[in-house]
Amino acid sequence: MSFYTSLSGLQAAQTDMSTISHNLANVSTNGFKKSRSEFTDIMASNFTSDPRRLTGSGAALAQNKQMFGAGSLVTTGSSLDLAIAGDGFFPVKTTAPGGTTIAYTRNGSFGVDPNRFITDAQGSRLQAYAVETDGTVPGAGTLIDVRVPDSSGPAIATSKLSLKANLNAGAAASDVEFNRTNPASYGSATTTTIYDAAGNPQTLTNYFVRKAPADATSTASEWTVHSFVGDVELNEGGTDIAFDSSGNLLGSGTFSLAFPDAGDATRAPISFDLTGTTAGKQPFSVASRAQNGAAPGEFAGITVDNSGIITASYSNGDAVKLGKVALANFVNPTGLRQTGGQYWSASGLSGTATMGAANENGFGKLMSGTIEGSNVDITEELVELIAAQRNFQANAKALDTSSQISQTIFNIRA
Repeated sequence: MSFYTSLSGLQAAQTDMSTISHNLANVSTNGFKKSRSEFTDIMASNFTSDPRRLTGSGAALAQNKQMFGAGSLVTTGSSLDLAIAGDGFFPVKTTAPGGTTIAYTRNGSFGVDPNRFITDAQGSRLQAYAVETDGTVPGAGTLIDVRVPDSSGPAIATSKLSLKANLNAGAAASDVEFNRTNPASYGSATTTTIYDAAGNPQTLTNYFVRKAPADATSTASEWTVHSFVGDVELNEGGTDIAFDSSGNLLGSGTFSLAFPDAGDATRAPISFDLTGTTAGKQPFSVASRAQNGAAPGEFAGITVDNSGIITASYSNGDAVKLGKVALANFVNPTGLRQTGGQYWSASGLSGTATMGAANENGFGKLMSGTIEGSNVDITEELVELIAAQRNFQANAKALDTSSQISQTIFNIRA
């Protein structure tokens, strides 16, 4: 009987060393939680046994208890590196031969895959609550796969342009024919970025040419505005504008700039508004300009705030809220089933997942730009490993002693 007692001790020590070795092997695994082997003694008895004469029959594994203490937090600077300071797990949708399932992880290292979904290194998709445009979660919340749009907003062709400037009334009229390549043929020029129907940026250049006054003593002035997009002149020959002796613009100040091929939908006429433009003795200057065209926004970056709101930003200034990171918690986390890959699944011991979000009751704080490392303490594990080794040696010695006793008995009979 002592053989089997010592054998159970050897098996217990081996199990303990296997658990410790597993912990040490994952000392650098993000989101890993160490385990601890706990054992129980074995007693063979029944109601007729005298409790004063019972001897044990060895040891057996009671449980490999998962230790969900916090791991070290490391700042990475990546906005999709997420860590939970406190209780909670990230729910992720995993793909298996039998379909998709929800797994739970503490490894918050996420990125954007080629299909623009937010996933972890194994391709499992982060689960988040669908949100309104202002970031609020409607109703009880619906879990979604978070997908990042590659652009934001439609392309808008410029149809209106306003320019408020001051023309130098003291500038002399040019005595040469206008030529945009000859600065001596015009008084001043300014450029404005406009957009075609596809959202492509174009440069509109306005050249202001002062006309010779009919009365040399008059302070009123007349100008011709030549407008070019690239090498194409709009309103061929230019558009005339006039100012009174006080420098105020005469007339409405609004006219249409038409491309030569105005039948092309991508080159629709532009309403050009010079309201507020003056002609004074000061040098040429632009007080304001505005146009209503826009290019579609290209994806520029993504952020996650402390409440879990995922926001994508675009080159046109748009900021689109994509969802709110969901968190899961359990009544008994130590009862979760480890499935590998830093994943856990719910079991009868853990209970079903309670869903929520960061900073809510029962859930920890969400930290962006930070990753949670393993909670394995190397020094502690090495000490435990030495103890497990001593236990193994002691049980091996007990087994050897039992063998020697048995051999002595055999020799007596011989």
